[in-house]
Amino acid sequence: MTVLRRFLAAAVLSAQLAFAFASFAPPPVLAQDGAPSAVLDEFHASLLAVMKEGPALGHAGRARRLQPEVARAFHLPVMIQVATGTFWRQANPAQQDALVAAFTRYSTATYAKNFKKYAGERFETVAERAGPQNTTLLDTRIVKSDGSAVEITYVMKKGSDAWKVVDVIVDKGISELALRRSEFSRQLKDAGIDSLVATLNRKADELAAEGP
Repeated sequence: MTVLRRFLAAAVLSAQLAFAFASFAPPPVLAQDGAPSAVLDEFHASLLAVMKEGPALGHAGRARRLQPEVARAFHLPVMIQVATGTFWRQANPAQQDALVAAFTRYSTATYAKNFKKYAGERFETVAERAGPQNTTLLDTRIVKSDGSAVEITYVMKKGSDAWKVVDVIVDKGISELALRRSEFSRQLKDAGIDSLVATLNRKADELAAEGP
């Protein structure tokens, strides 16, 4: 992706986030209150617990355990709303509900697939800082048993009752939400919301069916 395309994608994503967050009317972010990191620490603890039982649980068991944890930590309705852009506003309520359900299922299946066993990993929160649009950025890393680490930044927003993740930044700048928006846009233009719902459910099935 060229620098110009990255800039335009970031600008569009920022505008969509602003629209989606408009209904929150959140208070100013206070990085020192610890709430964002507490939500993430709880999610990481749940993830580690599932990883340690992973092989015995199987994919279905891991997904069953992780689904409420993913829904609690991530603001999935806002994330899929931003990822689908104007198509979300054109969809009827039943389509919106189906899209949130499919995105939740796909997101959970992805975690159940990628974190299926424990090999000495640990999760660390490195820094908490203010982000754009009244968000808080949590810089974290997954430290493997050999000492190598994967750096991940979580973008968190406070809603009416809790802090939740609204985007995940990997490789020091790649927005997962922007990637999903780019990935979904062609299918939405060609085939619409119902087609995307079917694709997300199919991908969740494929993740569940894959072997080691």
